[in-house]
Order: sequence, then structure tokens, then C-alpha cells
Amino acid sequence: MKPLSKVYLLLTGLVAFSGSWVHAAEVNLYTTREPVLMQPLLKEFSQKTGVKVNTVFIKDGLLERVKAEGRRSPADVMLTVDFGNLVDLVESGLTQRVDSKILNKSIPGNLRAANGHWYALSMRARAVYVSKDRVPLSAISYEDLANPKWKGKICIRSGSHPYNTGLIAAYIAHHGEKEAETWLRGVKANLARPASGGDRDVARDILGKICDIGVANTYYVGTMRTGDAEQQRWGNAINVVLPRFKNGGTHVNVSGAVVSKYAPNRKEAVQLLEFLASDHAQAIYAKSDFEYPVKPGVKIDPIIASFGKLKVDSIRLSEIARYRKTANLLVDKVQFNH
Repeated sequence: MKPLSKVYLLLTGLVAFSGSWVHAAEVNLYTTREPVLMQPLLKEFSQKTGVKVNTVFIKDGLLERVKAEGRRSPADVMLTVDFGNLVDLVESGLTQRVDSKILNKSIPGNLRAANGHWYALSMRARAVYVSKDRVPLSAISYEDLANPKWKGKICIRSGSHPYNTGLIAAYIAHHGEKEAETWLRGVKANLARPASGGDRDVARDILGKICDIGVANTYYVGTMRTGDAEQQRWGNAINVVLPRFKNGGTHVNVSGAVVSKYAPNRKEAVQLLEFLASDHAQAIYAKSDFEYPVKPGVKIDPIIASFGKLKVDSIRLSEIARYRKTANLLVDKVQFNH
């Protein structure tokens, strides 16, 4: 009987261990966003749901890694800080449809895929920085950036950067490729210096009187005005105007997420997305990252709110994404960066 008892005990132990393993819920997150920025949200998600989040930070090469991993990829959720990277994942067949009433109710239609393959989680507007001292400007359209009155007065980062190819793609969506080329040539003619550097360099160069206005993202103003003394000088030297297209609203870029095609923990993946779209999580996004929540009605950080009401352009981001390649070709064609 003793051997039998040992076998029985062994089997009982295995069943117990197996049961605890099955119920130890977890979700694997691949993200291009710095983990330190996500940690407060993920910790709260785990406390609320009991689901452990395993985070893998991938600064570059997210798509290539998931492709290489194939069906054996442990990725459940993939989160990117740029819409272009989000679309690349979808177009490469690495995502799956999510049909969630919570997500569809929380996130406006123009900020999610019609087929449920991606969802935006936070936004930043492509704004115009304006010198407080030299330019009394309270409104401008994107079209006006090509007006010769701004000749030698505009700063902007490389036209090939996703933030700018997104804006150019949006211009194509509104006006067509031919008009977009004319506009891009006009903007290039107005540059005070070659298109280069980063968005914060736009504020720096406005303070340094190299240019009077510039194109940059809204959230950088929050990071500058709460940063070190030097960055505070940059941030406090500018006003921020939210431009609109003449037949639309303000262009936004988004961070967003998808559920991996071969997600081993699909249920938990959808749970995580739904949590990130909740009022509480959206408020944390707004406070910690100086971004606009995608969920209407969530409070915006006071610095960002001071720019005025954001009217998001109504053209779907998925429609704008169709013109990204054309936008890149136009940047090369007009030699925007040279």
C-alpha cells in the first residue's frame, strides 16, 4: 500500500500544482513606451484584477521581433507610442480582432480600427509653438504654414520623422497629393533652418530668435515646463496654438495597442486594454505623460488644457495611414530636409 500511497500523493500534488498554475492569470506586454511610465498603471491593473503583467520593453524592432517569434511569440498585447508603428503591426498580419463593447464605447470611432484590430489609448496634437515676445498669434491653419509671410521664420524637425509624415499624410487625405506637394514646398521655403533636431529644439530655437514659430507636439510643453531650468526657459518662451485644417480639425498622433495574433492569454489581453481605456487609467495618462485622453470627458492636465479646446480632426487615422508612404515620397521629392 505504501508505494500506492506515494503515487496517489504524487498525483494529488501534481493536480494541485497544475490547478494553481492554470489559475495564475498573467498577460505579456510588449511595449515601445518606457516601462517606468507604464508601471503605475500596470501595478494598479494587477491589484484590481489579480492578473500579473510581464513587461518587455522593446525600443526598436518590435515588429521584426514578433515576426521572428511567429506562432510561439509570448506577446499578448503590443503597445506603441506612434500610430505608424501600430499600423505596421496590423498590416503585417500580427494582430487579431477585438470585439469589446467597453472599448467601442470608450474610444471614439476615428481613434480605433473599424475592424477592431487596434485602439488608440492617448493622443498628442501636432501644434504650432509661437514666440511669446515676437508673435501675437492666437489661431492658424496648417495650410497657412506655407504662406510666404512666414518666410525664414519656421522651425521643424525632419520631414521624415513619423510625427511629420503623419501630418503630411493628413494633408494628403484632406487636399490630395498635388496640393500637398505645393504646400510642402511652401513650408520648406519658409524654414529658418534645415528641418532637423527634435520638437523641444523648436522651442529652444524660438527662444534663441532663430525662428518665430515652429511645428511640434503638445506633450513636450508639459515636459519642458516641469523639467530642468534650461528646459523651463524653452517652454516658457512659447505660446501654443492648436492649428486646424481649413476643412477639418487638429491633427493628432496616438499611442495605442493591439492584441497579438497568437496571444496565449487573449482574455487577459482584452482585460488590460479595457482597463487602459477606463476613466482612471486615462486620467493617469493625462497627468503623467501630458497627453490627451482618448476617452471623452476625462480631465486634462492644466498645462495642456491651457492651450484651449482640442477639436480632433474627424478623418479616421486608418484613412490617414494609407498616405504615409506617399508622404515619405513627397518629403524626398521636394528635398524637404536639405
